[in-house]
Amino acid sequence: LTGSFPSTFHLDGDSTAAPVETGPQESTPQCSTTSHLSTVEDDFQFVLCEGCRQESPNLKLLNCLHTLCLDCLSENKPIGQCPVCQTPIPQPSGIPNMDNLLFINLQARLKVYRKISDGTGPSCSRCQREAAALWCSECEEFLCSNCFEDHQWFFKKKNHEARRVEDLRAESAHQFLEDTRKSSNLFCSTPGHASQGHVSSIYCNKCEKALCCICALLDSQHGSFCDIRKETKRRQEELGTMVQELKQKRSGFEATYLVLQDEAAQLEQAQREMREVIQERVQQLVQLIRQEEEEMLMLVETRQEQGRRELARELQHVEGVLQRMEASERLVKNMSLYATEQEVMDMQPFIKKSLEDLKQLQPAAARDQTQPGDFAECRARLQAL
Repeated sequence: LTGSFPSTFHLDGDSTAAPVETGPQESTPQCSTTSHLSTVEDDFQFVLCEGCRQESPNLKLLNCLHTLCLDCLSENKPIGQCPVCQTPIPQPSGIPNMDNLLFINLQARLKVYRKISDGTGPSCSRCQREAAALWCSECEEFLCSNCFEDHQWFFKKKNHEARRVEDLRAESAHQFLEDTRKSSNLFCSTPGHASQGHVSSIYCNKCEKALCCICALLDSQHGSFCDIRKETKRRQEELGTMVQELKQKRSGFEATYLVLQDEAAQLEQAQREMREVIQERVQQLVQLIRQEEEEMLMLVETRQEQGRRELARELQHVEGVLQRMEASERLVKNMSLYATEQEVMDMQPFIKKSLEDLKQLQPAAARDQTQPGDFAECRARLQAL
């Protein structure tokens, strides 16, 4: 250890660590802590599930490169499509095989940062009693000063890096993630070697796997080695190149998107205009129909009044004829009973002429005339509508 309490501790070989100063340290202002936590919540929303917007240890990376948790994918199983962009999921189960390790690990590291930035600070991961003074990025443990001395002795033959919690609390979340990314190790891909802590520094171009030195030396099937850091850098650059190529292609899709948006707007405008035309024409038709309704009702009223007057005249005429017939029957009957010969001779020609006139009359039903109340014209106009 250099100084009284340096910001970083390296444990190399058999080096003996100096005593750790356990005196009081300056605390980070509360406003700075609040600012850091706010930044974490605002700047790292991308590590959440794009469906439920929640943290999850089971994030899956779809072939469309959207990230969803298992719960959201399980709800989406009958559909078999990405709920964000509707790209089909090729796996029959509807669950992608690829875990989004980046987002899962970032969530875990951000949880560590939240503990560090919390006002009270984390407690020692081992003794659970003392407040943590350091954090070992290799063991991912918070350590008090006493437990840190044991940690140094136990790992004295390994290169572990430990940093003061106070120094980490003063950093931003971005800086913390950057530092923890640089300090991470890549383990051998041979089954069982990762659990034994075999760190990989070699990449086999033949089998496209990360190897430790033991595997590279003992297995003759491997060949054409290169440094693992060089390979990871090449892969990052390859992805960056592909993204740049996609950016150039993206302009064509953006132009097509704008054209489709314009067509959608035009379709919406045409729909609004057609709806207005339909409503206007329907209103006109309604007005015409109401006008026609008024005219036909007026015609019905007129025809009804006309028929009523005609029927009244017919009734009056028929009633008069019946009264004349009754009068003629009474007169002829009374003449036959009481008239003298002189009275018959004088009155008979006149009565005969009146009776002959009555005989010429015919009932109205026998006439060839339009019946009152015939609304044929109205029916024709209704049929025309």
